[in-house]
Amino acid sequence: MPDEPESTGMPDELERRETPDELERGETPDELEQLVQALLWEGYALYPYTPQAIKNATPTPFGIVYPPAYAASCPGAFDHARLECVALPEPGALLSASVHYLAAVGGRHRAVERRLELGPVQPGEEAAEAFDGGRAALRSQWGAGGELLVRCCVHNTAAGGAELDRAGALARSLLSTQIVVRISRGRFRSPLEGGCRSVNTYPVLVGERDDAVLGTGIALPDHPQIAPESRGDLFDCTEIEEALLLHVQALSDAERAHIESQDPRLRDTVARAASATPEEIMALHGRVTLRDPLTTEPPRPPADLPDPTRGEREAVAGGVRFRRGGRLVLRPGPRADAHARMLEGCSATIERILIDHDGRVHLGVTIDSDPGRDLMRDTGRLLYFFPEEVQPL
Repeated sequence: MPDEPESTGMPDELERRETPDELERGETPDELEQLVQALLWEGYALYPYTPQAIKNATPTPFGIVYPPAYAASCPGAFDHARLECVALPEPGALLSASVHYLAAVGGRHRAVERRLELGPVQPGEEAAEAFDGGRAALRSQWGAGGELLVRCCVHNTAAGGAELDRAGALARSLLSTQIVVRISRGRFRSPLEGGCRSVNTYPVLVGERDDAVLGTGIALPDHPQIAPESRGDLFDCTEIEEALLLHVQALSDAERAHIESQDPRLRDTVARAASATPEEIMALHGRVTLRDPLTTEPPRPPADLPDPTRGEREAVAGGVRFRRGGRLVLRPGPRADAHARMLEGCSATIERILIDHDGRVHLGVTIDSDPGRDLMRDTGRLLYFFPEEVQPL
């Protein structure tokens, strides 16, 4: 598929519009919207969230689409994001897409959300639109077996950038770019199966019917979900939410005053985190879910399963037969470590014989003169030597 053509449209407001296929199905995209919002603001600010912190000098989320000149001069930077996926459409299917990103505004560490809608269009048709600082396009083409290759691209078209430092380039970048592609009838194949060439984004399936694909700057599994215990976005680059809540509650009055006088997004987040109750914080500590549909009992090994830790009864190495319970003298030699050399000449008893995948024999022993040898044997804390490091008795 060729590169996207330039468009002359420059809309002032990039607002969310319900597409006709959504209206037809009567669906509410609340869960997907919450997921996109959480990813969109991820990495926007880092604890302690105070504007004077050096690490909060510029918004630093994932999924950055830089100005072309800056991206060309900086290895690892991209001036576009491209989501590719394969759809299995049904008759009457329509394709649509939405692009979400943050745009830097004002001075130190401020950004606002921007959103662009593409489509709906029929398979094989194209929807393209330009906006302030960029352009986006949605197109598709038929493949073998009735499959549809879908591509949604977002390009940064900002001028300048080669002479800028990173902070200056971020001011002209599309930050935390998120792409959502939807199909009204049919489903998408999992992008994790491979075969597509996405750039600067990691697409995964979303939706119970696999009728949407989300491209984000964070590697996720198919059908990602926000934990029900979560108290909302804390921005901190996938940090542990429990730890962040505790950190926020430890902020000083002066630090909170700095936050409240700056970005309203940060002020609301810190206030929500600070109001968390001890029970709500404990709920973030962890959750275990048993997924066995037949029983709630934990799995148990079969009764006749041999214990691999007991090892072999005997083994032959270097023409010498070693048996469990046999006695020997330790001769580790000068190349052994200091602890093994301290046992030079000690008599020992073979407690366990293990053979690794390469066929090498390992002898687990207890020292005969060690008063704690019974405890070491019972707990399995043995000393291991190779056959060439011992002398059989």
